[in-house]
Amino acid sequence: MIPETGKIKMEEKKNSRLDYEIFPMWKFMQDTFGIEEAFENFGPYKGANVKINIIDQNSLEVYMIQTVNNTNYVGTHFGGSLYSMCDPFYMFLLIWNLGEDYIVWDKSARIEFVSPGKGKVKVRFFIPDEEIQEIREIVAKSKKTTRTYFTEITDEKGKIVAKLEKELYIRRKK
Repeated sequence: MIPETGKIKMEEKKNSRLDYEIFPMWKFMQDTFGIEEAFENFGPYKGANVKINIIDQNSLEVYMIQTVNNTNYVGTHFGGSLYSMCDPFYMFLLIWNLGEDYIVWDKSARIEFVSPGKGKVKVRFFIPDEEIQEIREIVAKSKKTTRTYFTEITDEKGKIVAKLEKELYIRRKK
């Protein structure tokens, strides 16, 4: 509540913070349909024909078949769709593996388009158990850390279409 003066009182400002919880729509979709189907019905992924396949707790694959909805002006995969198919998945793997006591945020991203993507493209995300343990140890000592991950989007022949770099911020909840 904003006081009549138009300024926020300090105690109100201190008590207001972003709740770090699963957004209710996602929670409902995940609990009702499962995470794979929740993603398939997420607007940007549905429109771009992005599909996910959870392999195990530490890895998943994402693929996108070229359609009119994800094709750019020159007939290749739209760059925004290529990035979008990579956006949240390192964060998801870390959240799943670290648990509810940790906060994980995407901090930065970089995508390099290497060659034109056509047809079906895919990308694999993997974080080994040793990395999860190392994060726990670092955060226990330093309270927070940032980690950088790399992966590649490839076409059906295994040719690299794009290279992705993601930096994530991780800390324990207070």
